[in-house]
Amino acid sequence: MQTYLETQESLSVLLERAREEGEVRIKRADGEVFVLKPENKKRSALDIKGIDLGVSTKEIVEFVREGRERS
Repeated sequence: MQTYLETQESLSVLLERAREEGEVRIKRADGEVFVLKPENKKRSALDIKGIDLGVSTKEIVEFVREGRERS
C-alpha cells in the first residue's frame, strides 16, 4: 500500500501497476484508503466473436431475397 505522497510522485507508475494488477490501494497519512483501478472498456452489444457457419455471402443474400419474396 502506498502513501499519498508516494502516489503523487509516481502516478504514471501506479496507473501502469493498476492496469497490470487490476487495482492499487493508496493510503493517506490520516489512514483513509482509496482504490485506483482501470475503468472497464465499454463494448458494443454487437461486438461479438463471429461463428463460421460455412455459408458464403452470396448464399446469405439469396436466403434473404427468398424470404422477402415469400412475404
